[in-house]
Amino acid sequence: MATSGDEVTAAELRRFVEVFVALGEHIRSLAGSAEGDLQTVVAEHMGVDSAELPSVGQKLPPVERPNLQLALDHLLADQPQSQVIGISPELSNYGNFSLAALISGRFHGPAGIVPLAHEDVPTGVDESMRCVVAGLWLLEHDGHPVVVGLAPERDHGPRDAELRLDVFARDEAVAQALLNRISELRAVHNVYRGAVLAFTFSEYGGFGIAFIDRPTTAASEVILPPEDLESIRRHAVGMGEVADQLRAANQPLKRGLLLYGPPGTGKTHTVRHLLAEMPDRTAVILQGPSVGALGQAAAIVRSLSPSMLVIEDVDLVAHERTRGPAGGHPLLFQLLNEMDGLASSDDVLFVLTTNRLDVLEPALAARPGRIDHAVEIGLPDAPARLQLLELYLGEIDHAIESAVSEAVQRSEGVTASFMRELVRRAVLDALDKSGSATVSDAHLVAALNEMLESSESVRGVLFGGAPDEQPPDHAG
Repeated sequence: MATSGDEVTAAELRRFVEVFVALGEHIRSLAGSAEGDLQTVVAEHMGVDSAELPSVGQKLPPVERPNLQLALDHLLADQPQSQVIGISPELSNYGNFSLAALISGRFHGPAGIVPLAHEDVPTGVDESMRCVVAGLWLLEHDGHPVVVGLAPERDHGPRDAELRLDVFARDEAVAQALLNRISELRAVHNVYRGAVLAFTFSEYGGFGIAFIDRPTTAASEVILPPEDLESIRRHAVGMGEVADQLRAANQPLKRGLLLYGPPGTGKTHTVRHLLAEMPDRTAVILQGPSVGALGQAAAIVRSLSPSMLVIEDVDLVAHERTRGPAGGHPLLFQLLNEMDGLASSDDVLFVLTTNRLDVLEPALAARPGRIDHAVEIGLPDAPARLQLLELYLGEIDHAIESAVSEAVQRSEGVTASFMRELVRRAVLDALDKSGSATVSDAHLVAALNEMLESSESVRGVLFGGAPDEQPPDHAG
């Protein structure tokens, strides 16, 4: 910056001043200006030194963010003089951060007021709401000034951060009363009530909730022996319809339903029908990796009764303890605990499906309130195959006369899903050969021949014998 003779030019001086001013602005943005110092704002609202405030708090899972936002919005709506100030969500990355340390001035990091940061959170199918990520709500409760603080609480692992909620007041009893009120409002405004939910997982192991359209599968679309479908409906739907009477008679409401049978026979389809028949029942569906969220799913169904927890392919979790490493899968014990931990009056329905009844943990069925009704969803017999074929053909244009009976006779031993795929392939054959989607006898027979030949070839490869050789019995 020096020139010959150590003289400073006007341009260099102006540049120095600009850099100095910019540095000062940056420092004020981190530490808070004199007018917007966080501790000062809190102290003025509370009427006491912010370092003297007691607090109560709790951790919440990330999925509670929309419910918490709705609860706080409800409090704000009744208090036009309330204020919300932003704090940086990144503060939780500092080792000594806590909301109490921030408010009291003990936090050794950037503690200034910043613009509120929001994120969009799902609240329904194709619906979302903006939620505050981190902030302080300056409110009143029963005439007492209070501060509600929200910030992410990270464990420095890969999973999504939990939510840290703290309430500050001059009297700890007031803080506890407001925390209780927020919990009540979260329950009243819960966005998951009456919804069909599934868990989603991030690449780092964190999870979220996805809303699913409730199925509309009618009873006429479920091709099962009438007595089996009726028993399923009576256990799942019927008990819910008389829940109040059962409680008055001191009869348990929590219950478990097991649907078992080979893959493709209609277990999931039957579950979809149950979901359609109970439109006001909250439902959580776990399958595949999402079974790892069993604890969170159970917490939702427990708090939002009447509810339903569906675990597909439960044999992957609840195989017999003696067959698993170190005495069994830990999720099995969690599942048993969740079933046993509910009050008998809770209208919670567990629906489990499995392809492998032979390896299922006997303890699931050893006690009422776990699995107290089991129904086999087996391979469709000839009348059922006819119903299935007529059901799926009814969805397309066709001019079929004799091929339906041929398809029913030749398809002994197939699954329900085979019949749906048969119709799809017949449509493809019609498009390929005639350019029209109208299916004729020839198209249906051609599709049937292709599928039967393919399935016979697969059996031959899998079991090392002739194509028409039956698979050996499973030896365990």
